Amino acid sequence: MDFNVRKLATDAGIFFSRAVQFTEEKLGQAEKTELDTHFESLLSRADCTKNWTEKIYRQTEVLLQPNPGARIEEFLYEKLDRKIPPRATNGEILGQFMLEAAKEFGPGTPYGSTLIKVGDCQRRLGGAQRDFLQTSSISFLTPLRNFLEGDWRTISKERRLLENRRLDLDACKARLKKARAAEAKAAAAPDFQETRPRNYVLSASASAADHELRVAQTEFDRQAEVTRLLLEGISSTHVNHLRCLCEFVEAQTVYYNQCHKYMQELQRELGSSSGDIGCPDSLEVNSPGVGSPTDPSTVLPLNSPSPDTDALQIEEVQPPASGTRKAKVLYGYDAGDSSELSLMADELITVYTVPGMDSDWLIGERGNQKGKVPVTYLELLS
Repeated sequence: MDFNVRKLATDAGIFFSRAVQFTEEKLGQAEKTELDTHFESLLSRADCTKNWTEKIYRQTEVLLQPNPGARIEEFLYEKLDRKIPPRATNGEILGQFMLEAAKEFGPGTPYGSTLIKVGDCQRRLGGAQRDFLQTSSISFLTPLRNFLEGDWRTISKERRLLENRRLDLDACKARLKKARAAEAKAAAAPDFQETRPRNYVLSASASAADHELRVAQTEFDRQAEVTRLLLEGISSTHVNHLRCLCEFVEAQTVYYNQCHKYMQELQRELGSSSGDIGCPDSLEVNSPGVGSPTDPSTVLPLNSPSPDTDALQIEEVQPPASGTRKAKVLYGYDAGDSSELSLMADELITVYTVPGMDSDWLIGERGNQKGKVPVTYLELLS
């Protein structure tokens, strides 16, 4: 093992000198060479770019892979330089479960045939999601990671080196200042017996400090120029990230268009066979060709009362002699119109039904207030 004691001592001396200079600057006992305004703005811009790129990168990872365990697994595979094994998406797994369930229930049954259609759609949605994840990872995540792990590390390394050069420069300035002060003091109060040797030593010390200062200034200027060029390259980084961002948006657009297409096809399939398999009519609510999208008569919520119930005059409804019950409200509910009663979670109300009323609704009373309330929001008490 080659152990250079002299180099070790030199490095230790340089480190100590920088530490002393840094400490004195923090205590306000030493002057600090300030960078120009343009350079400071470049540093600030670079730090801002790094911080926001890191946040966007991390959150995009969460968006594309919400499972933290899967993200850790992919990270380990990447660090070990091994290929990440293919992983089925949640949509593909759900679709496979539905298809297997259809085999058990019988493909010829209404439920089984519907499971086959929905399961096939879920598998296609899962495949589209897989393509979206791969495209986004290559076109958006990889360039951001390359900047953080490549360009930014280089910039950080050169910035640390520039800071060391600055500390060396300021330390040389301090030594030269002390040497010249000692030389001036000796010249002001000469000692006739030792003037020549002492002045000679002090003058040589000042000359050596001046030479060190010129060398340190040259190294500092050279390192500042290198760092400046790297910082100015942040503009090119922004241009590259802008292009990657547009590709990410394009991948999202393609993905969501595919999902919309698959769901429309599934909705038409289920709507066309709703009479055969007994599917609820709500599957046809927004299908193309059924009424105008802006026509409120064609868009009904699943729990909406029937037209006959709308005609019910709440003010004229009287509670039956028997059959009223207490009910606890499970969730808050905002009345949709004047015939309904708004509810607050955990409150107790009196409920009852009237002939001809939709089974999904009850008449609720709270004091002198009365109106229709959805059964699904209530827990009926004995």
